[in-house]
Amino acid sequence: MFTSEKGVVEEWLSEFKTLPETSLKSYATNLKDKSSLVSSLYKVIQEPQSELLEPVCHQLFEFYRSGEEQLLRFTLQFLPELIWCYLAVSASRNVHSSGCIEALLLGVYNLEIVDKQGHSKVLSFTIPSLSKPSVYHEPSSIGSMALTESALSQHGLSKVVYSGPHPQREMLTAQNRFEVLTFLLLCYNATLTYMPSVSLQSLCQICSRISVCGYPRQHVRKYKGVSSRIPVSSGFMVQMLTGIYFAFYNGEWDLAQKALDDIIYRAQLELYPEPLLVANAIKASLPHGPMKSSKEGTRCIQVEITPTSSRISRNAVTSMSIRGHRWKRHGNAELTGQEELMDISEVDEGFYSRAASSTSQSGRSKGSRQNRSSSDMESVSCWNLQSRFKYDLSFEKIVFKI
Repeated sequence: MFTSEKGVVEEWLSEFKTLPETSLKSYATNLKDKSSLVSSLYKVIQEPQSELLEPVCHQLFEFYRSGEEQLLRFTLQFLPELIWCYLAVSASRNVHSSGCIEALLLGVYNLEIVDKQGHSKVLSFTIPSLSKPSVYHEPSSIGSMALTESALSQHGLSKVVYSGPHPQREMLTAQNRFEVLTFLLLCYNATLTYMPSVSLQSLCQICSRISVCGYPRQHVRKYKGVSSRIPVSSGFMVQMLTGIYFAFYNGEWDLAQKALDDIIYRAQLELYPEPLLVANAIKASLPHGPMKSSKEGTRCIQVEITPTSSRISRNAVTSMSIRGHRWKRHGNAELTGQEELMDISEVDEGFYSRAASSTSQSGRSKGSRQNRSSSDMESVSCWNLQSRFKYDLSFEKIVFKI
């Protein structure tokens, strides 16, 4: 570490101690623009034997518990590097040199698991439904979904997953280490949109290092320093993938691609199904080449817009199609009724004329009238007679007179 960089850090340490309470907000706003300070702090953290490491960790913790949002994010941007340094020191069995880093990680963890009133937090997450679009899928790409009775009974129901309450920790052990680190990465991922590029680069690099250290791929990557295997949990790897997925679309394509390949390599060796599922899903959804986006532009994950009505399948059952189907049935019923009335009117004309002619020919015998009437009746279908009896009572009177 150069003398100029050491002087920048020392000035930063002394400046905050003399800062009045009223100037805290403006100080926090201007702090993120000090790129030379950020790079110097990274070098301090990467040197476990540095004499400035302990006061730096203490001040970062003071930033975090100050309650100022900008200072909190300033501390969080160093979280991937702090986790790597702690795991690297733990793998080398030199636990005493990581005491201040462990204290900082525990302090951030214990602050995050409680709310402002000191009560334990319970985080909730609603699992998205496949019938509704999300950042991971579009319902139109899945194909037609059968609208069965079982699907209707499940419609509108959502499954909520809860995390917590988390217990407070006084020290990191082999049993609770990755429980704490996984929760810390979860807090980091919640603020990914505010993280600078240098923090995303650090995240990708430490994910790659953690995944291959102690394995043959370490020689391919030419990573030096730690040669021991670093144990990881399945949940910790899933949280690493969350940050890497964001880095793909925010200017760190090459580093994120390398980290993704290394995590898949490690997950295959460990036979972890959850990281393999998430990693392969990310890999399958990536475009064929790097995204053309500026590192200084808007940070977001690009997704397909919800499909318009022209792209919806014709077989899809919607409220409009149900109403249209009902109107179609009503229209057919009206048309059928009109055809029936037309048939009845034709029957009316024939029978009215025959009834008039039968009354004028009074000289004929009763048998001949009955024969003529029976022959006329045979020309009318049985269905038309039934319809006529239903719609016109006067026809019934005429038949009886005949």
